[in-house]
Amino acid sequence: MTELAPEAGFRGNRKLKTALLQHKALSRDGLSERLFGLLFSGLVYPQIWEDPDVDMEAMELAAGHRVVTIGSGGCNMLAYLSRSPAKIDVVDLNPNHIALNRLKLAAFQHLPDYKTLVAHFGRERIRSNSRSFDRYIAPNLDADTRAYWNKRSLTGRRRISVFNGNFYRTGLLGRFIAVGHLIARLHGVRLEEFARTRTLREQRQFFEDRVAPLFDKPMIRWMTERKSSLFGLGIPPRQYDELASLADNGTIAPVLKHRLEKLACHFPLKDNYFAWQAFVRRYPYADEGLLPTYLQREHYQSIRRNAERVSVHHASFTELLAEKPSASVDRYVLLDAQDWMNDGQIGQLWSEISRTSAPAARVIFRTAAEKSIIEGRLPNSIAAQWTYLEGMSRALNAKDRSAIYGGFHIYEKAS
Repeated sequence: MTELAPEAGFRGNRKLKTALLQHKALSRDGLSERLFGLLFSGLVYPQIWEDPDVDMEAMELAAGHRVVTIGSGGCNMLAYLSRSPAKIDVVDLNPNHIALNRLKLAAFQHLPDYKTLVAHFGRERIRSNSRSFDRYIAPNLDADTRAYWNKRSLTGRRRISVFNGNFYRTGLLGRFIAVGHLIARLHGVRLEEFARTRTLREQRQFFEDRVAPLFDKPMIRWMTERKSSLFGLGIPPRQYDELASLADNGTIAPVLKHRLEKLACHFPLKDNYFAWQAFVRRYPYADEGLLPTYLQREHYQSIRRNAERVSVHHASFTELLAEKPSASVDRYVLLDAQDWMNDGQIGQLWSEISRTSAPAARVIFRTAAEKSIIEGRLPNSIAAQWTYLEGMSRALNAKDRSAIYGGFHIYEKAS
């Protein structure tokens, strides 16, 4: 088990600094990178913002597959377990995400039943959650992860107590969404009223009447001209530049408006828990809509049974693959990590992917912009080993309920 150092912060997190820092410290870009790094050193994603159902369809994930994925909030890794893969290796550069992934795995294995699990991760204001942690989860955690969740803040509260309230209002993303709600309210819009819509037509009417006009407000246009405005979404400076490549007027407000339009209008609210988190800041109740895939009752037993097949590593994707034998991985899930990378880092990553990939292996990833970020950036000897499934990528991107990315991409090992 990889050692966890959750209190190191950005300054002590060599792995994160290596991945993020591309410019000199005193340059404008360098200062921006370091500010993002400081923010990213805490918990960023209480919930992952990639659609696991799209992932599993793209991978054609099946029993026996060996998977390597970035962890983030851990929701997708757990969803993959419903397909009974042989092995999942989870990597992440953020030790807070490592602690969250290990907590979720232990919860599935050791909480007494499905109802108690959903109380922890699918509901809000359940005051007994920290007691359930003490009784069932904590004794089964490694010492570092247990210490992480037992650590007390300046107010004397243990970190695990966030699950007694609404965990999804915490972390960098949770606070960013809260700020978005505050700004909307300052302009007379209560975003949580979106929950009252009952049809796609009503959803679109709400968006066009109340949400879309916000993007023309001077405050919002001013904010979205600055890279730091999207740090709360976990979007680093390099990824902001990818988004900005889609805009032609100095602000990415139109790009964000288009992405939010997809989130609000393209999927029935009852089927889209991402929209619930964005607009209502909680998951739907049973009579309102679906929980995330990993929290749906039909998958509980298979995830619980397969949780022991997961190993969680505080490491980069490339680091982990370098330790694996050739032809030992069937599926790779890169999330949007390559948006952070320079050409050298992308080349090293795909060199290890190509070496470790089994026949018919697949790689999936997302990009802030629409185009695949690796096209034209890989050595010919590596690029020739992979086939871009462009049509399938485009079709599944349209089905991604999280809606925040411009592109979804699938590559398959050439036969």
